[in-house]
Amino acid sequence: MKLSNRVAVITGAGSGIGRATALAMARRGCHLALADINEAGAHDTARAAQALGVRATAHRLDVADRAAVAAFPVEVKQAHERVDILMNNAGVALGGNFEQVGEADFDWLMEINFHGVVRMTRAFLPLLHGSDDARIVNVSSIYGIITPPGQAAYSASKFAVRGFSNVLRHELEGSTVGVSVVHPGGIATSIARNARIPAGAPADEVERGRKTMEKLLRMPPEQAGEIIVRGIEKRQARILVGSDAKAAALLERLAPVGYWNLLKKAIKR
Repeated sequence: MKLSNRVAVITGAGSGIGRATALAMARRGCHLALADINEAGAHDTARAAQALGVRATAHRLDVADRAAVAAFPVEVKQAHERVDILMNNAGVALGGNFEQVGEADFDWLMEINFHGVVRMTRAFLPLLHGSDDARIVNVSSIYGIITPPGQAAYSASKFAVRGFSNVLRHELEGSTVGVSVVHPGGIATSIARNARIPAGAPADEVERGRKTMEKLLRMPPEQAGEIIVRGIEKRQARILVGSDAKAAALLERLAPVGYWNLLKKAIKR
């Protein structure tokens, strides 16, 4: 897929993987509509993309806001006239075991991580069908393949993104719209530091969990962005980002029930 002079919509574009992928696309001449609930972050990414010579607009968007998402395609079309790529990247994290996580917090995460993906896809699919070569890129996680304790809500949302993406790919077969699902491994973003913590979770347990997570977040976002964009260019259906993601995915395939007994030993090292 040639990205030059295409138009990509990216959510969660103000930082981390979203920002890095946006700039990797900009270096290839792709114009950008950059959305984030953090409007300042979106503007910062837009300025960096503009410096690379592409048209980039910044938009404040909460993907959990049904009305805002439904209205967003009109805003993007006015600014860019068309859309060729939709990257659903916006996401949040939630710490704590299932019994610690309240229903409101669980629903909050699902509204953003899963329902946001569905809403954005529904809103932009008519515009994507108007492109001669379009792609939906949904960011899941390695936790959409493996299921560590303490990640019930996050893992459930990322498995849902994976399942939704795979069904959508089958349904869109024969059209001009392809689908890629991205499974990043440990990317050095702020998602662990910014994770919501359930009320009543022991402070020492929270801190141990955060330190364990941050120890696993090693790959620079810029490297992840390049891997994702190369996967889009190759029209890959599944994009595994990082050797840790590839190893975990292979182990889960070989031992779909017992893989965690092996992985937890490696994580504790």
